[in-house]
Amino acid sequence: MTRSVFRNAFDRMIAARQEKARGLIRSYLLTQDDATLNSMGFNREDVKKNGRTSFEL
Repeated sequence: MTRSVFRNAFDRMIAARQEKARGLIRSYLLTQDDATLNSMGFNREDVKKNGRTSFEL
């Protein structure tokens, strides 16, 4: 069965909002010092390398 136009639009809207949130998380993490990133379980190289796709929402 095909998906409705409204469902497709809703799914795209959610995907766009998640992408925006990942970008904001990445930007915030890159402002932290290395000690703070390590205490949160991240390191600067991984945050830079993986970009927005590495953060699970």
